[in-house]
Amino acid sequence: MKLTAACIQMRSGTEPEANLAAATALIRQAAGQGARFIATPEMTNLLDIRPGMARPKVRTEAQDESLPAFRALASELGITLLIGSLAIALEGEDRFANRSFLIGPDGGVLARYDKIHMFDVEVGDGQNYRESRAYRPGETAVLAAAPFGKLGLTICYDLRFPHLHRALAKAGADILTIPAAFTKVTGEAHWHTLVRARAIETGCFVIAPAQAGKHEDGRETFGHSLIVSPWGEVLAEGSATEPGIVMAEIDLADVAKARSRIPALGNEQTFSLKTFGG
Repeated sequence: MKLTAACIQMRSGTEPEANLAAATALIRQAAGQGARFIATPEMTNLLDIRPGMARPKVRTEAQDESLPAFRALASELGITLLIGSLAIALEGEDRFANRSFLIGPDGGVLARYDKIHMFDVEVGDGQNYRESRAYRPGETAVLAAAPFGKLGLTICYDLRFPHLHRALAKAGADILTIPAAFTKVTGEAHWHTLVRARAIETGCFVIAPAQAGKHEDGRETFGHSLIVSPWGEVLAEGSATEPGIVMAEIDLADVAKARSRIPALGNEQTFSLKTFGG
């Protein structure tokens, strides 16, 4: 029931080959330190929000060079590897998928998840974020069976939608994965609170690897990768700006313990809504 988990904190740039090399080095380091489940952040292969600049570098899943490299790495190291997301071109589509891949210790893809909620906001940091212009939203929540337990897969802005995580927990998730590239502005205001809230309200562990620092495209991300217990305790945390590894031993028996103390998933009631006045 015990497992050493690791978040890979990155500062992905505009060149997929360089990002692959950076992620590979950190994954090897985490595995060498005993991690058996390792997760990378959102947009592991490419982070470039400049209009049109990412398009020539994004490939279909069949053509993408990083995915087979990560599959071979997971097999070589004997680890379960979550690639938080890759930008994946879609056949016959103008838009991409923001897609997570859960890879087993044999190198096989256990699950895929396309980010459901698109980051279409203005947060006041000088950038305009319109993720839906370049990415097609997913339509299906994903619960995946890993060798050590069940994982609910979400990505970044999904964090703000508690019903998604609650549905995954009620379906049997022990761990919620929330790879992210949170902006510095929104991260400073909400990141820790939201990640801990998702853990507390579901009684799940949360593994949340993040992008960190000032990126080549001018974007600044918040960092602070987190591993959080089902009781809401921060077990491990990354820095604000630097790539690196965040590790913690987790005991999946703590999921049942937290849910027995606060059985909110089982106590939930259906209700109707009335409105009064204007």
